[in-house]
Amino acid sequence: MKTKTIRSAFVTQFPAVFEQGVLYISEEFETAGHLCCCGCGEKVITPLNPAKWRLRKEGDTVSLSPSIGNWNYACKSHYFIIKNQVVEAGQFDDRRIAAVQRRDKRDMEHYVARSNAKAVHSPAKAPVPPVKPVLEKSLVCEVMEFLKKWLRN
Repeated sequence: MKTKTIRSAFVTQFPAVFEQGVLYISEEFETAGHLCCCGCGEKVITPLNPAKWRLRKEGDTVSLSPSIGNWNYACKSHYFIIKNQVVEAGQFDDRRIAAVQRRDKRDMEHYVARSNAKAVHSPAKAPVPPVKPVLEKSLVCEVMEFLKKWLRN
């Protein structure tokens, strides 16, 4: 691995050009990104959600889990980011890569199904009925109504 340590940069938007050794984190968009730690120059984008990657902040350090497996890049690098340290993990063969991809797909399907079920079963806010304007009666109208009732009696 070319990059052995990584520093975090909390941003609203990712910069147009990534700097090697920086993990850009957008909490607003629940995404992190960095240049591949092997040095190949590929941008690595990691969605932060329970089905993909989780970010853990510990003091001034960050960790991403699970590992970063760049299976779709020529480098096929595989590493962990633990407390700002890049830890090289073993290379995966095509069979293991396919197994991880199947598991990732299944995890995402379960995550989406759970999210959709929560949305369907969560109590929707009842529509607010339109407010009917309250027409204030003039003093003359009130006096007239009083007189009509009084005269009937």
